[in-house]
Amino acid sequence: MSADRGSALYGVLRQVRPLVLNSARMVEAALRPRGLSVGMRAVLEVLAEHGPATVPAVADRLDLARQGVQRHVDDLIGLGYVTPRPNPAHRRSALITLTGTGADVFHELRDEELRHLAAMAPECTPAEISTAATVLRALNRDVRERSTR
Repeated sequence: MSADRGSALYGVLRQVRPLVLNSARMVEAALRPRGLSVGMRAVLEVLAEHGPATVPAVADRLDLARQGVQRHVDDLIGLGYVTPRPNPAHRRSALITLTGTGADVFHELRDEELRHLAAMAPECTPAEISTAATVLRALNRDVRERSTR
């Protein structure tokens, strides 16, 4: 592998860092009126996309500590957006399930986010956006792998 390739990928990562921070701020501002945090929204998304799951399974999917996800789940239970259900596979680890209200709130949020995103980066073609996603997925995979060594 060449130093030029490393420099090019470093350039991508330099763009990702502020993007992550600024997008979190943008999402946080949109969530605040609903009493949600970025972490709570992430838990709702996992449950909406993958169905009921244990807290450890959600934490693994999000690459977050189980304790932090548990706090988000507890807050979401308090809002009535998720509920714990018995887990036939593990007596002590409940399955966390979206409530109807939680599903509705998540889908409203997601629709609003997609409307806003559709107006961003108008100079980029769908193919360029797809290529960017491919590169970022590969970088995420490899960075995650190296961080767990």
